[in-house]
Amino acid sequence: MTLEEVKSKKSIQAFLRLPVKLYKNEKNWIRPLDKDIEEVFDPIKNKLFRHGECIRWVLKNDQGEVIGRVAAFINQKTARKDNKQPTGGMGFFECINDQESANMLFDTCKSWLENRGMEAMDGPINFGERDKWWGCLVDGFTEPNYCMPYNFGYYKTLFENYGFKEYFKQFTFYRLIAEKLQSTVAEKANRIFNNPEFSFKHLNLKQMDDFAEDFQVVYNKAWTKHIGVREMPLVQAKAIMRKIKPIVDEELIWFAYHKDQPIAFYIMLPELNQIFKHLNGKFDLWAKLKFLWYKKIGACKKVFGVVFGVIPKFQGKGVEAAIIAAYANIAHRPNYQYKDIEMNWIGDFNPKMIRVVESIGGKLSKTHITYRKLFDESKPFERMKVIF
Repeated sequence: MTLEEVKSKKSIQAFLRLPVKLYKNEKNWIRPLDKDIEEVFDPIKNKLFRHGECIRWVLKNDQGEVIGRVAAFINQKTARKDNKQPTGGMGFFECINDQESANMLFDTCKSWLENRGMEAMDGPINFGERDKWWGCLVDGFTEPNYCMPYNFGYYKTLFENYGFKEYFKQFTFYRLIAEKLQSTVAEKANRIFNNPEFSFKHLNLKQMDDFAEDFQVVYNKAWTKHIGVREMPLVQAKAIMRKIKPIVDEELIWFAYHKDQPIAFYIMLPELNQIFKHLNGKFDLWAKLKFLWYKKIGACKKVFGVVFGVIPKFQGKGVEAAIIAAYANIAHRPNYQYKDIEMNWIGDFNPKMIRVVESIGGKLSKTHITYRKLFDESKPFERMKVIF
């Protein structure tokens, strides 16, 4: 077997085409857009290259056939943050069901990271934020949500046989939108609604910059206490809002306020994989026209819960229930386009949020695992710390 660093147009295509070959008989696999993958490895589009580095390879057998791929990367801003050892990352792993092939890919990442001072690696993760390409799917092999990993069940064995250990689990919960909220949730929501100090509103596209500022405020107060999460500057918050603007549905993004100050948000998007599965990974002119057509005819019937944030001061006081109820007041109208929702990426280290999702009727539908591999296995392994 031989490894080839991905540099040329030919090797880039080999990197992108391997999953197409591997998953050709997997009915639930949806091919990601090539552009979404390539943006991760583009120093112009991925700002993590300013303080990090990345490399990727394809693995070929003796006949020259591509049988595996992987990427390794270092984010210098998080490599040492809240870690007892400098930790890099690996991801975009795809491989035939062969431990020797997988070990060669893992060893290559390990060696590259060690040469740059790293003492551990997390994977499979993204050279970017956690909301994309993060974790190994181990349960719930249904159609993946947009930019979420789908892989074969044997990947779990490949990782664990190499010595990766479970750092944390990421849960996805499902519920039918038309289901009534539980009475306890409705009661909590009504108490908040009856307090004039609280208010709720959904996104208005004409006021995107204002909502971007509110998003930044809540995010930085609610999320930066999580290990590996950096504070978000306003320019990044505005960039996120601009990026989602073409696909956003105003009624799917909600904000809560106390005395007119932002205290919570609930970000949902139409589940775009219900359209992208018809585009075969492309987003050229013809694919864009097809996208617009499927969007126009209402092909998206599922909502994708991207992120839920409540600043600590107001957690557990009913704000979570109220913001859900505010959306439900719209979503329960007759002939509503969206039928179900998957609430994505809830870490097992966040029991408060798990309880919130379960309280509104969420049922566990998918489980991903983020693994960590210590290069010195004599050192004690520690899971992600639970947020209390």
